[in-house]
Amino acid sequence: MRNVRPGMPSEGRAARPGGDRSLHRGTAVTPMSPYLRRIRSLVGHELLLLPSVTVLLFDHEGRVLLARHLDTGRWVAPGGMVEPDESHADTAVREVREETGCEVELVRVLGAFGGPDFRVRYRNGDETAYVMTVYEGRITGGRPAPGGQETSEVRFVSPAELRTLEAAPWLSEVLHAVGWSGGQPGADAG
Repeated sequence: MRNVRPGMPSEGRAARPGGDRSLHRGTAVTPMSPYLRRIRSLVGHELLLLPSVTVLLFDHEGRVLLARHLDTGRWVAPGGMVEPDESHADTAVREVREETGCEVELVRVLGAFGGPDFRVRYRNGDETAYVMTVYEGRITGGRPAPGGQETSEVRFVSPAELRTLEAAPWLSEVLHAVGWSGGQPGADAG
């Protein structure tokens, strides 16, 4: 089983800035949402099943936009945990803005993912399993740039480049499942 959190680093980050800071790696400090902090105070480190989103954004060359997370150094597609009273679509738009500085329009849902590859055991002992809704999006504003608290680098990546990066293990599974091989998702699937 791989320890991966969809759309997020594999070790410690709960989605929303402004919460308390938890789980450190080097100098990177990651926020935990007030909601998740409260649930953890009730259940401790027990397994939680949580919804999350990831957004796949493509440039005119068919490359996918990835962000390198500060606390793990791993490359992921932008995304994160859905907060209470927040729709999946609103979460997707918020997470892309926070992690890349871009405004997006969601084009379509590409799939839903879960299972053993989306289960995480964090360094502090918390266990979480994520169910990820993956969207295709289109950038409508801003230019891709790292989001201060979460990402150190943001760039469009080709399939060949992806093979050279330290990416979250779930990423290739998701990209393969949606039919990406350097074009729009599904364009190469047959």
